[in-house]
Amino acid sequence: MNFDFDTETAEMRDMVVRFARRDLGDGTAAHDPEDFRRRWQLAGKQGITGASVPAAYGGSGLDAVTTAALMEALGYGCPDQGFAFSVAAHLFAAVMPITEFGTEEQKQRWLPSLASGEAIAAHAITEPEAGSDALSLRTRAERKGDAYVLNGSKCFTTNSPVADVFVLQAATSPGGGFFGLTTFVVAAGTPGLTVGPRYDKVGLRGSPMADVYLTDCVVPAADVLGEEGSGAGIFSSSMKWERTCLFATYLGAMQRVLDSTVEHAREREQFGRPIGGFQAVSHRIVDMTVRLESARLMLYKAACGLDAGSDDEIAPALAKLAVSEAAVQLGLDAVQLRGALGILGGEAETFLRDALPSRIFSGTNEIQKNNVARALGLGGRRSRKLRQR
Repeated sequence: MNFDFDTETAEMRDMVVRFARRDLGDGTAAHDPEDFRRRWQLAGKQGITGASVPAAYGGSGLDAVTTAALMEALGYGCPDQGFAFSVAAHLFAAVMPITEFGTEEQKQRWLPSLASGEAIAAHAITEPEAGSDALSLRTRAERKGDAYVLNGSKCFTTNSPVADVFVLQAATSPGGGFFGLTTFVVAAGTPGLTVGPRYDKVGLRGSPMADVYLTDCVVPAADVLGEEGSGAGIFSSSMKWERTCLFATYLGAMQRVLDSTVEHAREREQFGRPIGGFQAVSHRIVDMTVRLESARLMLYKAACGLDAGSDDEIAPALAKLAVSEAAVQLGLDAVQLRGALGILGGEAETFLRDALPSRIFSGTNEIQKNNVARALGLGGRRSRKLRQR
């Protein structure tokens, strides 16, 4: 086990940090779709929006560990965690499914522009009545000749206000369980697909998000991703990428906030000495460090599993749990250690707001615990995967 990045990866991380600090902004300005796309295209030129896409389709061709390292650098250098989140959601929830399950025609059609930053992708699965219960989608896709007709609605769809293409899940066999869902690749502007107003959220404000509506939306059968009935499997595969590599952006943001908190504790004086000299402060900072380093190890272990082709469901779930819980607690600690300054607009309170959603998206932390418990054989027959670990 080597816990150090090679020279090439370390140089890439430094490059991404410098780029993000220089060109991506802090996310405090009001959302401007044109500026968002401008920054997106800059990230594309740096190879970020297509990091894990094979070079044959215009991507950087990075493995999961190196991709996670790049995403961590993005989170560290870009104070706009919402923008970093949007880039990661585009890549892992939408682009990687096309990469792994698309036909050659679909890959040639979509991946070059998605990898280069010319196009933006959104993944639409969550519905008002189907959040954690993803197999109970009400959006229907009815086969009619050489096309499907989609009707329904999606909510909380990241990037939908600016997306050029949607990777969308619908039920082709209602009540069919795991094999009842089908994935479609739908171009923005397709008749019958509309996007609602942009949400105003407590955190991740730099990430545009809205509802998506489908009304007699006709999608050619050639735009089915994978095969009919394979939607749940495609979704599960994308979640392994998302629960691992997307959360690496939070590792970077946590490190950035921890660094500034240490600096604050060194410089802020009370009772004639720096507050970092008080045990209550220093021990809290040590606890922040322990949580961050522990979460980082778990995330890179999950990334190693992705590269090895492991079908382990436990490591990505634990990584998501560890990073999100550590992020929220680190945000709370950073606010507390700044005192009254912590509740004013600034890095600590912004990060705390951005951290709060991390316990909900990509499957709530309660669902992750259910997944791990099931894999451990709790409440049912012991998992064969567990016995082989």
